[in-house]
Amino acid sequence: MRRLLVPLLLIAATSPSLAAESKPKREPSPAQEAQHERMRQCSATAKEKGLHADPRKAFMKDCLSKHAAG
Repeated sequence: MRRLLVPLLLIAATSPSLAAESKPKREPSPAQEAQHERMRQCSATAKEKGLHADPRKAFMKDCLSKHAAG
């Protein structure tokens, strides 16, 4: 019984769901929001073009670099 009780207590003590206080969720910065929007736009374009795997990766890299510069 003791062999089972000790590991269970350790699991319960370290479980994040049992933490009394959780960290507040941070809001993204304006730069992060802008990057997310660029990712969303480039991803939608890649989906329209039907790109997958390496061609999609190359397209996303190019698309994101163009958006960042412009």
